[in-house]
Amino acid sequence: MLCASTITTVIVLDCRAAKTKVNALSQAIASDDTSKSLLMIAAGGLLSGLLTPLTPQLIDKFTGGSGNLRMALVAVPFAVLVFFVVRRCSANPVWAALLAGIVTMVAFVCAVNAAIFIDAQAYGASKIMRNVLAGLAGGFVGSGLMALAIALLPAGPRDPALWMRMLLTGTLAGTLMAVDSALDLDLTSVLYPVWQVAVAVRLAMVLQRGKSG
Repeated sequence: MLCASTITTVIVLDCRAAKTKVNALSQAIASDDTSKSLLMIAAGGLLSGLLTPLTPQLIDKFTGGSGNLRMALVAVPFAVLVFFVVRRCSANPVWAALLAGIVTMVAFVCAVNAAIFIDAQAYGASKIMRNVLAGLAGGFVGSGLMALAIALLPAGPRDPALWMRMLLTGTLAGTLMAVDSALDLDLTSVLYPVWQVAVAVRLAMVLQRGKSG
């Protein structure tokens, strides 16, 4: 009887150890997949950020329409990235991901208009200060509208603390507008690649946290 009891105990302990190893391995694989996913999203943000300042040249050749519509089309590369991020990192349906892409285009228009408004209000300040303030305003409005809209999607996380991180990231990254202005960049940009990488990665992290929670 004692021998049988001992054998049973050893088997139970071995099963528990095996289960622990399997769980640890699963977590390691999941962590590796998450890292690869975030790296791919960052690469997508870099690509969309490089394409964004080039897009107006293409739009001028094929499109008329209002200024806001043309401005919204400039955001198409980043909107496409947001669509894939929402689909890959959350349980939202296709229509919700499409809506997130459209919201991204609207947020871009609002961000640009907010930056222009603040720049006008800061008339008289130094050029670099105006650009920093305008960039902060644009970054805040753009990331804020995206966060609010995507949070309201069917599978959007409802935790405000998660979205505040994305809002802070987007706001601070907006200050790079001053760098673009100081370097007098036109067809290239520091702001767009950095902002879009940072916001896309932060969005993916928020959605993944919400999905796992």
